[in-house]
Amino acid sequence: MQKTALYKALGLTLGALLISACSSTGEVSEGSGSSDPVATESQTDGTTAVDNNTVSGKDMEAEAEAAALREQTVFYFDFDQSTLKADGKPSLMAHAAYLKNNPATRVVLEGHADERGTVEYNLALGERRAMTVRRFLMANGAAANQLEVVSFGEERPAVMGSNEASYAKNRRVEVKYQR
Repeated sequence: MQKTALYKALGLTLGALLISACSSTGEVSEGSGSSDPVATESQTDGTTAVDNNTVSGKDMEAEAEAAALREQTVFYFDFDQSTLKADGKPSLMAHAAYLKNNPATRVVLEGHADERGTVEYNLALGERRAMTVRRFLMANGAAANQLEVVSFGEERPAVMGSNEASYAKNRRVEVKYQR
């Protein structure tokens, strides 16, 4: 499943690079023999120099992997806990790196709890969970002004039901990017 997402992201990236490379309308000449490849574009109304550093396959692969990791936007918690699980940390690190590289991007962290406990307790637990994710993102490069915390407690269950499987899906924090 993750490999499929990685292949899709890599294919989209390669397609975008191919389209952007083929869309040039001016002359392109090579640089003056320096070790850093530079493309120069000339137009009839003036000359504009454009520096295009070569993108290596490893860079594209790393970006595709990070994009695949960012596809995970829901992070689950154990009963009555607000401690991050180890399996969600790589995805959260990818989200933090993306936020660090895109300072205008804003995220809402929605904290949720299962139906057990009082309404007030579950609101506080949802907030603690969302704050845990916020602190992790900030420790890995995201800025505080990019992150908003909201707790819904037990009010917006992902799965209806009163069994452990349903409870497990409802104990979560959702990362929602704002457009």
